[in-house]
This record gives sequence, structure tokens and C-alpha cells, in this order.
Amino acid sequence: METLFLLVETEVGRLDEVLQRIRTVPSVTEVQAVTGPFDLIVKVQAPHINQALDTVIHRIRKIPGIKSTETLVTVATA
Repeated sequence: METLFLLVETEVGRLDEVLQRIRTVPSVTEVQAVTGPFDLIVKVQAPHINQALDTVIHRIRKIPGIKSTETLVTVATA
């Protein structure tokens, strides 16, 4: 299973709406509101990294109210 984390900045006043829509996206296993330059952190898991990235590009980033995102792909460590 591949995992990535997505940092999401939302438009002002749209945090709750975006959070609820992201929760309905397949492969999203967790969404949390956070403080700092981003508003949400999203955990995406899929059998292959290409599927996880496809979820980000074609599903999450198209949600209205998202201002910007930053994708962090996890790496295996020994």
C-alpha cells in the first residue's frame, strides 16, 4: 500500500465544505484541519503510487474552494 499526504489551502470561508467533500473521495483515509500556512492535511492510500497521485490530480484538486495543494509522497525507510 502506498501512502501520500496532501497539504491543502482552502479559500476563505470554505474550509468545512472542502473538508466534507474530500472525506467522500475514494482512497482518502483521513482528513484533519491544521494550523499554519495550510488548512487541511489529507492522507491518501492506494495499492500503487500512480493511483494515489491520480486521486490527488483528478479528484481532490478539482474540488471547488481549494486554493493550493502540496503533495508529500512517503518513502520506505530501513
